[in-house]
Order: sequence, then structure tokens, then C-alpha cells
Amino acid sequence: MAVPFCLVSPWRFVRSARLVHAFRIPALQLHTTGSAMGATVEDFNHAKAQLGTLKKDPGNEIKLKIYALFKQATQGPCNTPKPGMLDFVNKAKWDAWKSLGDVSQDEARQQYVDLISSLVAAEGPAKVAAEPAGSTAAAAFETLLVTTEDNITTIRLNRPQKKNAITIQMYNEIIKALELAGKDDSVITVLTGSGDFYSSGNDLNNFTKIPEGGIEQMAKDSGELLRGFVKAFIDFPKPLIAVINGPAVGVSVTLLGLFDVVYATEKATFHTPFSQLGQSPEGCSSYTFPKMMGVAKASEMLLFNKKLTATEACQRGLVTEVFPDSSFQTEVWTRLKAYAQLPRNSLALSKQLVRVVEKERLHAVNDQEVERLVERWLSDECMNAIMSFFQAKARL
Repeated sequence: MAVPFCLVSPWRFVRSARLVHAFRIPALQLHTTGSAMGATVEDFNHAKAQLGTLKKDPGNEIKLKIYALFKQATQGPCNTPKPGMLDFVNKAKWDAWKSLGDVSQDEARQQYVDLISSLVAAEGPAKVAAEPAGSTAAAAFETLLVTTEDNITTIRLNRPQKKNAITIQMYNEIIKALELAGKDDSVITVLTGSGDFYSSGNDLNNFTKIPEGGIEQMAKDSGELLRGFVKAFIDFPKPLIAVINGPAVGVSVTLLGLFDVVYATEKATFHTPFSQLGQSPEGCSSYTFPKMMGVAKASEMLLFNKKLTATEACQRGLVTEVFPDSSFQTEVWTRLKAYAQLPRNSLALSKQLVRVVEKERLHAVNDQEVERLVERWLSDECMNAIMSFFQAKARL
């Protein structure tokens, strides 16, 4: 389980050091099978999308090759300073990129496409759940699949092999995707996940690199990222619908009070284990949850880590409607396509009327929650709770 925003303990670095020993890889020598013209940018973007459909973890060595080829293809030979000796994960990535030497960007792009194609072929035909037929790409992202079709812009969290755990890059890409969707010609915007999970919460790798300002700077930067992330949902101008295709954890749950409609499969669960990790709520949930559920029911979730089934979440007002898993995607997308035929401006203006009274309050709550979380991240209590969590996982 990935956890909500947190600071990683020194124990994490020890664990990373063990992983890096396994990361050591030979120089990349991939056979190019493409045409003499090489892979096009379209081929490259298609390969990026295919990467997100992989069901099996290809292993650390292959992931480092993928990372190195991507960097070489998009930026050319490695030209960044070598990370410090204690920055184990980023040092392994840097070494992999550096090992490509002067391989051209065109050649790296071709090798990237060939490698992803071979991984996809090894798994057999991919099944893309609930992607409306004929959809077209709205923007190119590394951690998301963003498409627009039938007046619907769909933002799909696209790290199924990591249960859609949210990285720093994904936070920034979601902010950007919402900004673009708010300005495009679509009528409604949908957020959902690839694979079996909606999202397992925050990715622990977010905080493996301590900045020059130390833990205090990390906490400050994380707080500002979270503040901007939640703000993007508060200010979103169109109807925003969550399609919860599987379990949801942490910030992916707390944000649901900012959506206009939430549809869930019966297999979904909702978990906010903040106090278990010495932390406190975010996503305006300290305000929206008590308003939806009542204080006692909200406290069960936010204080005492109660995990809700989809039916329980619906009964408490967190979810609009629950669907049988076997017909979830068909029923939901049929309904969404009907919604998307309604007048665009009418829907947007109506949403603004519903939300305008709350916006100022929500922004104030967001600020308060971020301030409290920054305090929590710097506390011994939080660090000890996270250390215990890591050690418990290591014993599994």
C-alpha cells in the first residue's frame, strides 16, 4: 500500500542501497528492428502509452533501460551532475543514462520503441478497460492517458503496475491535465485509473532525495505541491466526475468531496490511514467529509482509519452510485456519454452556482490542512510511525 504524503526515513535509504546493488546493468545493446527512417515521434508517444498497459513488473534492470532510453531520446546524452553517493535511486538512474554515451536521440527513440514493443508482445494482446472507441489523444503525458472523445475529456492514472501510486511527476501532470481540460471544448471531465486500482495513494519514492535545504525544505516543497494540487480541483470550472474502478487510498479518497459525481464499482474500497502514519487529513476532507457524513462517521475514517466498502461509501454520501463490477464500465460510460450531450455552458455555469459559496471556504481549509501536514511531517511522531510502517513491510 502506498501511503499519503510523507517523509522517508533513513531506513528507506538503506533499503534503496540494497536495490541499487541489483540495478547494476551492462551497456545497452538493443537490436533495432525499425525501418531505416527510424521511429517517429508518434511511434515514441505510442510506446509511452503502451508502457502503462504492462501488467507485469519488468524488473529493475529493464526499468532502468527504459528510463535511460527515454532520457536519451528526449534530452540527448546525459548532461546533468552526478547525484550524491547517498542518493542511491537517482544515482542508479544517472548511471544507466550515462552508459548510453553518444547514442543519438533518433537511435535511442528507436531502441525505446523496440524495447516497449517486445515487452508488450511478451504479455500478449493488451486489454484497455473502458476506453471509449475512437478516442483521440488530447495531450502527451508520461504518467497519464488523457483523451477527448464524445465531448468527454478523460484523465486516466496510468501506472497500473504500481497500482496508480501518485508520483511527484503525476501530481504535476494531473494539475496540467486539469488546466487543459478546463479550457478545452469538452462538456465534462472524468478521472479514473488504469488496471485494477483507482489509486493506492502517494508513491513512497516521492521523497527519497533530500534537497539542499534538508527535511524542512522537503516538507515545505511537498506542502506547496499539495496546496496547488488540491487547488486545481477546487477551481475546476466544468463538471468533474470520478470513475472509481478499484481500491482508492489516501489523497485519491480525500479529494472525492471536490468532485461533482462519484461512480464506483462494487469492488472498490476507500481508505484514509492518516493517523496510522502520524499524519492528518488533506484534500479538504476535514471539511467535506463531516459535511457529507456527519462528524462521527467522518471521524471513523479520518481519525481511526476505517476502510469503507463501496456500499458503505455510498451510504455515507462519498459515492454517488455503486454498480456491479461486471457491468460497471458499460453502464457508467453510457451514462457519461448522455451527460456529455447536454449544453456545455449551461452545465459549467450551473456547477459554478452550486460551488461558488463553498470555494472561499475550501481554499481556506486547503491552506490549513497543508500547514498542519507540514508540521506533522517534521514531527518525531510522524517519522517514528513511518519507520514502523517500513519495517513492518520489510518483514513481510
